[in-house]
Amino acid sequence: MLSRWIDKRLRYLFVLPALIFVVVMMAFPILYTFRLSFTQWSMSATRPPKWVALGNYVSLLFNDPRFWGAVGRTFAFTIIAVAVETVLGVIIALVLNRETRGQNLIKTLFLLPMIATPVAVGMVWLLMFEPSIGVINYLLGLLGLPQGLWLASPNQALGSLILVDVWQWTPMITLIVLAGLASLSREPFEAAIVDGASVLQTVFHITLPLIKPTVVAAVILRTIDAFKTYDIIYTMTQGGPGFATETLNIYSFVLGFQYFQMGKASALLMVFFALVLGLAIVLNWLKKPLEV
Repeated sequence: MLSRWIDKRLRYLFVLPALIFVVVMMAFPILYTFRLSFTQWSMSATRPPKWVALGNYVSLLFNDPRFWGAVGRTFAFTIIAVAVETVLGVIIALVLNRETRGQNLIKTLFLLPMIATPVAVGMVWLLMFEPSIGVINYLLGLLGLPQGLWLASPNQALGSLILVDVWQWTPMITLIVLAGLASLSREPFEAAIVDGASVLQTVFHITLPLIKPTVVAAVILRTIDAFKTYDIIYTMTQGGPGFATETLNIYSFVLGFQYFQMGKASALLMVFFALVLGLAIVLNWLKKPLEV
């Protein structure tokens, strides 16, 4: 009886180390941040955290316009970037899906931005956007087009960051859509050719409806990832100029490690965690009817 009991529960024993690792590495930081969000602490070794209950949350939600500005910029960055990346990614995937000479080399080169380190990407684009010596203004000058201040302008900085994000992560959408295109059956396309359908008719009435579940999955993954973007923004602008590119991630860093308001920063992170979790739930809920 004992050996049979052990055999039945042996499978749980095998996954126990991984479960412990997940709990320690994920659950503990979340719970610790949650506890810290109800306190006031300036990272002082002599002054322990002071319990303030919901004070940090009230301060954020009702007395901090900078927080709501960061919320708006976070959503604006995510929505615009993901929308552009989705459209470009699908178009490029449709183009690359055709049998052409050097197709594999083209795909490999196109996917290189996604492989690059975000901090390195940010540094390179920071130099390219430099108003006086940057290559972007130089090329615009050669073409006789108006030059910009880019990251130095409050009106252009967020758009410039979106451009960098689109450049780096459009290949991700392309890669996922290409995988979806590769799995499609050839029969509907052969039938369309026999019926005399044009290329555009085939794309809009056959290809896009068939890859819709793949595109939806790619959008969900990219939306959640874009919502949490930190490295590119911090490397290029650190939330500036002023607060023009300050998202929730950047503001939480500023609160915690520049203003030393660890309790309020923890409260912001918990609100941010709830937003990301809620966004993931809503997107997955919307995924089912979109896939039908």
